[in-house]
Amino acid sequence: MSGGGPDVCVVGQIARDLVLVVGEVPGPGGSARVRRRREMLGGKGANQAVGLAQLGMRPALAGVVGDDDAGRDALGQAVRDGIDVSAVVRREGARTGLIVDVVDGDGRWRYLEDLPPPVLLTEADVTAAGPLLRDAPWTAVQLQQPPEAVRAAVGLARGNRIVLDGAPSEDDRDELLAAAFAVRADAREAAMLAGAPVGSADEAVRLGADLVRRGPALVALAVEDANVFVWEGGRAVVPLDETRVSDTTGAGDALTAALIAALARGEPPERAARFSVAAAGATVGHPGGRPALSFEGVGARAGL
Repeated sequence: MSGGGPDVCVVGQIARDLVLVVGEVPGPGGSARVRRRREMLGGKGANQAVGLAQLGMRPALAGVVGDDDAGRDALGQAVRDGIDVSAVVRREGARTGLIVDVVDGDGRWRYLEDLPPPVLLTEADVTAAGPLLRDAPWTAVQLQQPPEAVRAAVGLARGNRIVLDGAPSEDDRDELLAAAFAVRADAREAAMLAGAPVGSADEAVRLGADLVRRGPALVALAVEDANVFVWEGGRAVVPLDETRVSDTTGAGDALTAALIAALARGEPPERAARFSVAAAGATVGHPGGRPALSFEGVGARAGL
């Protein structure tokens, strides 16, 4: 890891998360009693930065909030979480993104998202974060941000270890894969990369091997009931654990954060794979995407 500055810069969404747990989601004209309510710092970028901080890294976050009270509160929470927010933009006149996560009694979620265009990153926002992106040895880039912002982040971080979260668009795929150290995709994103649903671990292994040949040292793909990891000369199929699922929100963000934290500590790919899946398992047991991780706790959960 680096000296006193951030050792990982996360480029992605910041939002306010409102989690509502109900027994059953009502139909039109119906109502339901909220069993549990949580309000917290959220968004993929913030969730990953929180997880990285909990796992002992020094994260910086590049994202956008509004100049409203919600944006002020989000930044305050991020600072308390140990995150460098010097590259976070407070967009004048914008409202901070809001994600409402409605979770039913079976752990199934429904998202209501208010993420207006002004709280997405622009190329200029990313360029302003250039010193952090150049200096931090690790960079996590969420590909759900606009393509020009993604390209700018990857260009500024080139030469460092870049982790792509999502499926690169076809227009930028070759360039982004060539620059990436690792790629993580959920089942929907894996299907986008393959051009068809990825229905089995064997299919994911073949897709992962193809992606590794195009640049990344490691690829992590989600399939039903498992995560598949492929690297040059090796692979691991790591089943999901038996945690009772309260909400799958944030599981992928915890996996990505834990994968980076383990690799940054020098763990070999197979141990990093097991560690990251254990972090995801630790996250699905509570409603909302905010992780609650420790390196020792996740390691014990993974049997490491």
